[in-house]
Amino acid sequence: MMVASELQGLSMSLGSKKSTFHRDKDLPSSFSGSRVNLLQSKNVVSGFRPGKFFSVTHRNTTRRFMTMSTLADVANDFMSLQSPILTGREANPKTVASIILGGGAGTRLFPLTQRRAKPAVPFGGCYRLVDIPMSNCINSGINKIYVLTQYNSQSLNRHIARTYNLGGCINFGGGFVEVLAATQTPGESGKKWFQGTADAVRQFLWLFEDADHKNIENVLILCGDQLYRMDYMDIVQKHVNSCADISVSCLPVDGSRASDFGLVKVDERGRICQFLEKPKGELLRSMVHVDTSIFGLSAQEARKFPYIASMGIYVFKIDVLLKVLRGCYPNANDFGSEVIPLAARDFNVQACLFNGYWEDIGTIKSFFDANLALMDQPPKFQLYDQSKPIFTCPRFLPPTKMEKCQVINSLISDGCFLKECTVQHSIVGIRSRLDSGVQIKDTMIMGADYYQTEAEIASLVAAGNVPIGIGKNTKIV
Repeated sequence: MMVASELQGLSMSLGSKKSTFHRDKDLPSSFSGSRVNLLQSKNVVSGFRPGKFFSVTHRNTTRRFMTMSTLADVANDFMSLQSPILTGREANPKTVASIILGGGAGTRLFPLTQRRAKPAVPFGGCYRLVDIPMSNCINSGINKIYVLTQYNSQSLNRHIARTYNLGGCINFGGGFVEVLAATQTPGESGKKWFQGTADAVRQFLWLFEDADHKNIENVLILCGDQLYRMDYMDIVQKHVNSCADISVSCLPVDGSRASDFGLVKVDERGRICQFLEKPKGELLRSMVHVDTSIFGLSAQEARKFPYIASMGIYVFKIDVLLKVLRGCYPNANDFGSEVIPLAARDFNVQACLFNGYWEDIGTIKSFFDANLALMDQPPKFQLYDQSKPIFTCPRFLPPTKMEKCQVINSLISDGCFLKECTVQHSIVGIRSRLDSGVQIKDTMIMGADYYQTEAEIASLVAAGNVPIGIGKNTKIV
C-alpha cells in the first residue's frame, strides 16, 4: 500500500522525465478520502511500460489509471489531483476545542425559558438540553470545552459547575470546562452584549491567542439546544481530510421541513457553493439538489430528501476563525445567516453529511414531541447506550416510591412519589408527586428542584395555596 507522501518521495528519486498521465474516461471525475491504496503497485514499479494500468481504491471504490512513461511523472500528476485524497493525518482530539453556544434568549420556548437559558431546560425527566453536546464532546474525547452564556444564565452556570467539574484544581490532561459569561470590556464593541452567535465567539477570540492554546488546531462550534448523538471526531477527521477551512455538518431533509433550516448547495467534491438561511418560495425551490446521492444516499433517499440542511455545527481551522471574525467579516454577527454564506464565497467550506437522528429543540411542539418520542420502541434517540452515556448532574436522590400504581410505557425519574395513580406514555421528572386518583397520558412532567415537607404542604393548603405536585383525582389526558 502506498500513500501520497510515498508517491512524492518516489517522484523525487526517479527523476523528471517527460510523460503523460491519463484518467480512464469511463470513471467518475473526482473522489475524496483520507488514504489511497495503490493496487498492483509492485507491477507498476518493476514492470513500468506505456499502457500499463494501476488502480486507486478508496472506500470500496476503485479508479483505474493508465501510465505512458515513468513513475516519477505518475507521482507528480497524482499529487496534483484534488486535495482531499492527499491527507492521511489522523485528527487528534487534543488539538480540538469546542464552543457550546448557550446564550440565546429562547423566545420560541417561552415560558420554559422564563427563568432559565434554553440549554438549561429539563429534558427526558432528569437531563438538561446542554447535557447532549457536553456528553457528545466527552464521548468524542474532546476535553477542552467552553460554554457561552448570556440570558437567564444562573441555572445553566450552576448545572455546568456542579456536573462537569473536571477535578477542580487538578489538571486532567489539559482538559477543562469553562463558562464564558457575557461581559462588558473596554472599547466601543466591548460595551455591547452578544449580538449573535458569531459575535459571542468574536468577543472571546483572545482566549485562542493565549499561549496555553497554541496546540489547538481546530475549533468546533456547537448549539446547546439540539438532540442527537455524534462522534465529533468524525466531522473533524473529514475536515482534516478535505483540507477544508470550514466544515459544516449537514443532513438531508424533505420539503416539509426545508424552510426551517439554513440550506446549502454543494458541488461534486462536497464544497458548499451556496448557503441560504431559511429560504422561502422561489428561493427555497432554487435550493433543491438535483442529486443528493453524491453524499452516499440511495436513489430512493435522494428523491425523498432533496434538500441539504445545515445543522448549525461547524469546524473552523483556528487561523481561519480568527481571520473570518476579525479581518474578513468583522460586522457579521451570526454564523448561519452571515458568516457561513460569506465564507462560502471566499474559503473552502465543505459539507459533511450526518445521516443519524437529529432534532432541533427550538419550539414548544418540537420539545414536547422529542420528549415523548423517547418512549417509542425502539426510540430514535437512545438513552440507554452504555458505551456513550448521557451525563448529567448526580443528585443522589432516593428510588421512586410507587403505591398501587399502573405505569404503561413511561419514564419515571428518581425521587418521585406515586400513589394509586395511572401513568401512560408519559415522562415523570425528578421529585414529582402524583396523588391518588391521578391519571396522566401523553404528558411531560418536568419535575421539581426541591421537596416540600408534610408540614409545609399542610401550611400551603391551609392558606389556600397550591403545593408542588399533581393533586388528587387530577386527569391530564
